[in-house]
Amino acid sequence: MLPANIILFTDLDGTLLDHRTFSWGAAEDALYEIARRRVPLVFCTSKTRAEVEWLRRKIGNAHPFITENGGGIFIPHGYFPQRIEGAVTVKTYHCIALARPYDEITEALEDIAAEAGVEAVGFHQMSAKEIAENSGLDPQQVQLARQRDYDEPFFLAGATPKKEEKFIRLARERKFEVVRGSRFWHIHSGSDKGRAVRELMKHFRAAWRMKLRAIALGDSANDLPMLAAADAAVLLPRHDGSLDEAVTSELPRVTRGSAPGPEGWNDAVLKLLSA
Repeated sequence: MLPANIILFTDLDGTLLDHRTFSWGAAEDALYEIARRRVPLVFCTSKTRAEVEWLRRKIGNAHPFITENGGGIFIPHGYFPQRIEGAVTVKTYHCIALARPYDEITEALEDIAAEAGVEAVGFHQMSAKEIAENSGLDPQQVQLARQRDYDEPFFLAGATPKKEEKFIRLARERKFEVVRGSRFWHIHSGSDKGRAVRELMKHFRAAWRMKLRAIALGDSANDLPMLAAADAAVLLPRHDGSLDEAVTSELPRVTRGSAPGPEGWNDAVLKLLSA
C-alpha cells in the first residue's frame, strides 16, 4: 500500500524544533500520526547533512531531506525505484547538489566583506566555543554544524544598515545570495528551498505515479521559497508570537499556525491530516 497522497516539508529551528531547546517533544503526537499514516516527512532546513542525520536517527525518520537552505537534496539509496539523474553518491545517499561548494562560499564571503568595508565572521573563522555561545548549540551539535557543504552562517560585526545594504548588493552582483536567519546571516550561491522542493516532488511523482500534494511548514522569511513552492503552506508564529511580515506580504493566504515551534507544528499537522 502506498502512503498518503501528501508530502510534508518542514523547516526545523523554530518550527518542528523549539528555538531555544531544539526539542521536538511537543510534536510527538503528530509525528506518531505521520508515521502511522506513512506520510513522508522531509526536513528542509539550513542545517547540515551531519545535523540532519543525527536528528533523523533520534526521530526515526528515513525519508529524503534537504540541507543548507536548499543547497543539497539527499535521497537514501533504494528509496525511489527510478534512476536519480544528475546525482552523485555521498555515503548512503543519492545527492543532488543545487549550490556552489563550500570553499567557494567562504572565499567569496571574505572578499565581499573586505570590499564592503565590514567585518564578516563566518563559522569557518569561529572557534567551537564561539559558535556554541552564539547559536545555543551544545558541543556535539557544534561539531555537526561545522561540517558544511554549501552555505556559510556568519555575523556582521558592528555594521550599519547602510553597510549591510552595500554588502548585500555586492554579494548579489557576484551571484551570491544573502539571507538573514533567526541567529545568523547566511551566504550561498544556488541554494533554493523552493527549487529543492520542486525537484524532490518530481521524483516522488515519478515513483508513485499518483496525484501528490506538497505541504510545507516554516516560520521565517528564510522559508518563503519552500512555502511558495508547496501546494499548501503553514506559517508558524515566531517565539514572540509575531508572524514574519516578509512571508505574509508575499503569501497573504498562507495558513497561520496557532503557536510557535513544535506545539504549533503539532496542532497544524494534526489539522492537516484530519482535513
